[in-house]
Amino acid sequence: MDMSKMDIEILNAESLGARGLCCRVTLPDRRIVIDPGVALGYVRHGLAPHPRQVAVGRRCRDRILRALRDATDVVYSHFHGDHVPLADANPYQMPIRSLPPGFGDLQAWCPSPDSLPETMHRRYRDLADLSGEHLHIAEGRSIGPLSFSQAVPHGLPGGPTGTVMMTRIEADGAVFVHASDIQLLDDATVDAIIEWRPDIVLAGGPPLYLGRIGDADRDRARRNAERLAGRIGTVILDHHLMRSRDGAAWLDALSASASGRLCCAADFMGLPRRLLEADRVRLYEEAPVPDRWHDDYAAGRVDPDPYLERGGPDESG
Repeated sequence: MDMSKMDIEILNAESLGARGLCCRVTLPDRRIVIDPGVALGYVRHGLAPHPRQVAVGRRCRDRILRALRDATDVVYSHFHGDHVPLADANPYQMPIRSLPPGFGDLQAWCPSPDSLPETMHRRYRDLADLSGEHLHIAEGRSIGPLSFSQAVPHGLPGGPTGTVMMTRIEADGAVFVHASDIQLLDDATVDAIIEWRPDIVLAGGPPLYLGRIGDADRDRARRNAERLAGRIGTVILDHHLMRSRDGAAWLDALSASASGRLCCAADFMGLPRRLLEADRVRLYEEAPVPDRWHDDYAAGRVDPDPYLERGGPDESG
């Protein structure tokens, strides 16, 4: 595998401290940003994001914005709020108003808006208003180094969260696949990834933090992770998977027996794991938060950065 003509940088994911699965793929003549969104989970365990999460989330957002300044292409796998810029962003998301000048001139690629629920269709319309003729419906198309899948399930087939579009990028025989939010819960989707013959895959793993994920779903996700790891040199699993310590342990157990490299985004980037959403309760215990802090942050009256210096769990050993 010669990756010298393709550089992959993961800009945001749960193991890096915030919700999302954003990356930049740099080719000799293209700079492609996929899923330029960020979120923190507005409420988890009955708690708003801890200020330490907020500080790290801002850094993830800033990395994405820097990458967009000289991008040539932007890809949206679907229209959930942790994957796209939003006109009505909450204080922890990526607001459209923060995007750099010229963003609307980037070549933009997205799934079909047909059959989207109203909230998702409104987000599509907001992006269409921003990009105009530069926004292209991409499902099933191949354009230069980019290829896009047909719609595949966002988790279980027929589930309430809809579908996503996967992206394949090829340069000089090296192939990268971004498979956002597939959760490894649909065998046919994993078959499609394998048929694309990638060298590196970045995918959303199963949401083990949700009570609806039972033993059968865990087993299916494990089998599909093993299938990918047995055929692909590097498999990066993150996103929903890394919202809990259970998910991180699941990944580490699989990695120990995998024939190829199986890791999370932070591992791939050579950075410490920051499982801040998984550790939200502990963060509150170790660095208490004043009443109304979140209201003050939304109003621009407080800075979360001092919480980066107050300790608390942000790395897994």
